[in-house]
Formats: sequence, structure tokens, C-alpha cells
Amino acid sequence: MTDDCAVVWFRRDLRLDDNPAWAAATAAHGAVLALFVLDPRLVGPSGPARRDRLFGDLRALQKRLRDHGGDLLVRTGDPVEVIPATAQEFSAGTVYVNLDVSPFAVVRDAAVRQALDTHGVGWNGQWGTLAHPPGAVRTAAGGLSQVFTPFHKVWARTPWTPWPIGGDATVLAISDESIPSGGPYPFVADQHGSAAQPGELGAGARLLAAADRADRYGDERNTPSIHGTSELSADLKFGTISPRTAAQVIGESTPGRAALVRQLAWRDWYAHLLHATPALVHSPMKPQYAAITWLDDDAGFLAWTEGRTGFPFVDAGMRQLRATGWMHNRVRMVTASFLVKNLLVDWRRGEAYFRHVLVDGDTPQNVGNWQWVAGTGPDASPYNRIFNPVLQGQRFDPEGAYIRTWVPELAGLDAASIHEPWAAGPLDLAAAGFTLGVDYPSPIVDLRESRQRALATYEAVRPGR
Repeated sequence: MTDDCAVVWFRRDLRLDDNPAWAAATAAHGAVLALFVLDPRLVGPSGPARRDRLFGDLRALQKRLRDHGGDLLVRTGDPVEVIPATAQEFSAGTVYVNLDVSPFAVVRDAAVRQALDTHGVGWNGQWGTLAHPPGAVRTAAGGLSQVFTPFHKVWARTPWTPWPIGGDATVLAISDESIPSGGPYPFVADQHGSAAQPGELGAGARLLAAADRADRYGDERNTPSIHGTSELSADLKFGTISPRTAAQVIGESTPGRAALVRQLAWRDWYAHLLHATPALVHSPMKPQYAAITWLDDDAGFLAWTEGRTGFPFVDAGMRQLRATGWMHNRVRMVTASFLVKNLLVDWRRGEAYFRHVLVDGDTPQNVGNWQWVAGTGPDASPYNRIFNPVLQGQRFDPEGAYIRTWVPELAGLDAASIHEPWAAGPLDLAAAGFTLGVDYPSPIVDLRESRQRALATYEAVRPGR
């Protein structure tokens, strides 16, 4: 092996700018091989929208590398076998990566590192996936805060760990396997007819657009029918933009901008929590909630996934998810609460479904948010907070614009009736051109009764009863 050549193993960092692993490798070596491994264990379970997003971003990365006179080598298989074999093939002395916190990634990386060690190949891990690496944001006692607000206060005043400065290494022009073509490049704003550009160039344009509307973020973030959120979650998931770049460009000069940057702290917090407690993927952080008796309601779960629960705001969100691979954040909370609290279906079933379908399906964020809604995680929503989907729709979609987009059979109803069509009179339903229970389902659960059932179920496992 020689230290003149290094491998940069891209994973969820599909960019060249503000990428510490890429910078460190290009500064320390004369030649660098850019490598991506299509791991069937990850690609296979991904929904079509996320796969298409991945393939589009990979092609964009490949184009950038070709602009630098190099290429992206794409190989398929188990990284434990592919990475050491590729390092040997190109006589590379070190493999560079940006680390990840998911339990799968941690176990995989440990196995790859061990395999590399047996061949005398070094390992260089950076933290280009987060604003602050795990361990950098600590309480006065040296621990990780289980409450977000104090974590954020420390996060906001913690200096960023310096990232390496890139060098002028030669990028090897090696490519022996094509990137799958996939379908159209999915973008969270497809519902608005926006054009999408893959990769970091597209991510940069989306970041500028998010920054332009950031002053209004506090007022518009909860309205699902408009561009009110950053719509950068998939770019952060695939690393086509770094969270540090996002924080710098958005800034905190106004309350809206500060609130948007605060979301990056939430992202770090969930990642740090999962890094410290890998069991969060399948176990509640509050152990008493492991005793909850969930319902095996397969019919209710299927109706929820298909957007036919009979509750228009919930159904609009679930149909948006099925059609685009993305859902507005406010609606994510409402649909998750409906599954867990009103249907009393185990939060892990919903988390697994979201992680499969979402373009931005990201383990620490998905698990953290589902445990928050379920009331089972650190600093979680109280167990007795149950989002009423009717009231949520009336508050955040008062005219029914979002519902009309995704549940078009209700478009003929007025703003008062569209959130609860079962309460509309027969003449109103006839004027809207459909029959409740035929063209659109009746509610599959009674909101008041299901709320009481959930409260009793949670109360039964709370300590000190």
C-alpha cells in the first residue's frame, strides 16, 4: 500500500464543497479515488422516491467529479468486502469517510475498519454530516442533555470544530459500473410544479430560496399549502449540502431565521441521542412505555397508509407522502399522532413505514420525531397530547387548500365542511358530487372515544399509579 493514493467512500455526503472527508483526502494525498457502494441492504428497502433521489444525486456528483477531470466509481455489494478490495486494487493507503450515527452505519463501519486493518489500510473518519459532532455539545456535568432547550443553548454557543482545508490531489478517472437511471428526480416541491436540479448545485439553489423566505418562517412554517418550510430535509439527508453551510447562509438575524437554524440543532440533538443510545431505534427511552399494549389493527394501519381514514387532513398528508415521498412537517405530526394515539398502533410500525417511503427518510430524525409524538422519547410531547386532526386542519388549512390538492373528491365542499364531511348535510354532500362512505370513507374511528382509550392505555403504564 502507498499513502500517495486514498479512497473517499461517499455515503450520505454527496458533495465536494464543505466536505471534510473529501478535503482531508485531497490535502493529504497526491491522488484520490471517489467511490460509492450501492449496498443492497440499504437500496433494496428504500422506497422508489428515495432511490430515485439517490441516483439523481449520484449522477450529479459524478458530473462534478468529471468537471474536475475525474469520475465516480460505483460498485455494488457489501462494503465489508467492496471497500478493502477496492483499496487493494488501487494501492490506496487510507479510506476517508464522513461518519454516521445510525446503528446500522456504526456496526457496518466497525466491520469495514476491521477488514481494512487486516490489509494495512488506514481509516480517517470525519463528521461532515452534522453541524456539531457527537460529544461536542455537553451539559455542565459533561453529559448529553435529555431536554432540547438546554441542548440548543449550548449548541448555539459551541464553536464549530474546524474542518480540513482541501488540496489539489488528482481525482482518478475510474468508472466501471453505471449508476441506475431510476425515475424522475423527486423534489419536495414537485407539488408546486417547481423544476428540480439534483446534487449540490440544486441544493445550493434550494438553500438560497429557503433563505429568501426565512424571515417568514415563523409565520408560515405550519401552513402545508405553501412554501413555508426550508424544504432542505432531503438535501441534508443525502448530504448535497452541509448543515454548516445551511446555518451560515440562513443566519439568525431575524426571529424567523433563528427559528429555522434552530431546526438544525434539533437535527443534531436527535443524532447525538441516537449515537449515545442506539436502542432508541426500537425501544422507548422512557422504559415504562415498553409495557403499552398496542393494537394489532392491520385494517386501520392499511387505511392510514392509503389515505382513507375518513379524516381529510390526515388523508391529505398520507396521500401526499405516497405520491411524492414527502410530507409537510406539521402534517407529519398530525398523521403520526393519529396512528399512535387514535388507532393505538405501535409507533414503530409508523416509523418503519415513514422511513421506507420518505425521500428524506433519516433514521435519527425519524425515530426521534416518532418517539416525540408517541411521548416515549426524551423531552417528548406529553403522553396526553393528542392532535385532533379536525382542529389541526381548521387551524393550519382553514380554507381547505391543502386538502383539495390531495383529496380532490372533497373539493366541492366549502371551507366549513371540508374538514369534517360527516357533519355536512345531505344536500351539501350531494352538491359536492359524492356520497360519504362510497366516494370518500366515513371516519374509521371516533375521535373522542379513541382519545379516551389512548389516555387510559398510557395511564395504565405510568409510574406511581
